[in-house]
Amino acid sequence: MTKADLVNAIYERVGFSKKESARIVELVFEIIKETLEEGEKIKISGFGNFVIRDKRARIGRNPQTNEEITISARRVLTFKPSQVLRNALKDV
Repeated sequence: MTKADLVNAIYERVGFSKKESARIVELVFEIIKETLEEGEKIKISGFGNFVIRDKRARIGRNPQTNEEITISARRVLTFKPSQVLRNALKDV
């Protein structure tokens, strides 16, 4: 599903204009992005949790040359689905 698909789904189900639907989708993504940038987690009841985790630097290996390289520290986004979502997907 793409952002355009989300806009169309809101347009069809809620009845907002396509322009209003696009604005809502953009605002929701912007709020999520800003919240994650601040280091806060996002918990959407019945859907799941988005969390930013800090990963420390570590040693890795180039598979082609077998040379050791340092993988730099970084922040990663993780998603943990809620039990409700897991159960819904289990039945699919």
